[in-house]
Amino acid sequence: MIKVFIINTMLFLSLYSQSITEFKSENMNISVEKVASNLGIVWGMSMLDNRNMILSLKKGQFVIFNTQNRTIKPLKSSLKLFLQGQAGLLDVKASPYFSKDHTIFFTYVKNIDNEGATTLAKAKLINQKLENIEDILITKSLSDTNRHFGSRIAFDDKGHIFFGVGDRGVRPNGQDLSTHAGTIIRLNLNGTIPQDNPFINQKNVLPEIYSFGHRNPQGLFFYKKTKQLFSGEHGPRGGDEINIIKKGANYGWPVISYGKEYWNPLLSVGENTHKKGMTQPVKYFDPSIAPSSLIIYEGTQFKAWEGNIFQGALKLTHLNRIVIDKNNNVIKEERLLENLHERIRNVIEDKKGNLYISTDNGNIYKLFKK
Repeated sequence: MIKVFIINTMLFLSLYSQSITEFKSENMNISVEKVASNLGIVWGMSMLDNRNMILSLKKGQFVIFNTQNRTIKPLKSSLKLFLQGQAGLLDVKASPYFSKDHTIFFTYVKNIDNEGATTLAKAKLINQKLENIEDILITKSLSDTNRHFGSRIAFDDKGHIFFGVGDRGVRPNGQDLSTHAGTIIRLNLNGTIPQDNPFINQKNVLPEIYSFGHRNPQGLFFYKKTKQLFSGEHGPRGGDEINIIKKGANYGWPVISYGKEYWNPLLSVGENTHKKGMTQPVKYFDPSIAPSSLIIYEGTQFKAWEGNIFQGALKLTHLNRIVIDKNNNVIKEERLLENLHERIRNVIEDKKGNLYISTDNGNIYKLFKK
């Protein structure tokens, strides 16, 4: 194979021919092609139009990736990042009205006196330049710990934006409504607080909170067909979860869990796996897969996959496909792309129904039908 790299200060062009591999799923032949490499950890991906997507790199850079000619163009931005451990630049999503408002939303860990706080921000993307970068919410989750920041972004069909914040490695945060740590937050797209948020009029409770009792949600997706918000969450050993997020619900962390202690695999975390008033997951993983992003397939490219959950696995290095019935019961699980042996960080669907995944090796792969 021939690889040619043309480099200047603004444009990195990689032209190469990659072999295309195939696998079968539900009697479909699925093609897999590596379309980009050497990017570092691609934390977030979001389609801007039919051919361009914006990427957020954990190290703190945004880039535009053209899926047709495979060019990558860095965007200049200045963020005060906390870059220790799991912290950095996190998710990025184009506004639901991007063609009109040119707005992108993103989450990052803001450095405040050498401590980190998960932060929701926005910017205008005009002529492939980021302008008017503005913090929307610097969450009350500030800590010097370097883990459990969340944080994926999702939009519903009623003008709301959601994003998750991890418990910051401090377990009691999951049940403490005076902190954003361990919660999923809902705001209006303009950054204001919806008046029907579940805790808006409660004393000593942060009004942005939509649900709580979460450990470290790194997957979030609103499924338009059923109008349900799905979350994928890191648990302790054997306690990763997929949840359907309901307004005001308590998901139990750390009071209930299916996980075991890292320091003693025979010792359960919490009181039990169930407790009255605490919501059960749709699925939990034992052993843990270390889940990252999550989507529900909505396209037509892969008919047999419609309505299936796709979730990246970091520790177990595969793309998880989960089939659920109309009552949200899991009826099948299939582990794809295990032969890559790469930590899968993100999965998205483009406007034609193809899937793109990013890995912590700095690669992006396209899944498509010939």
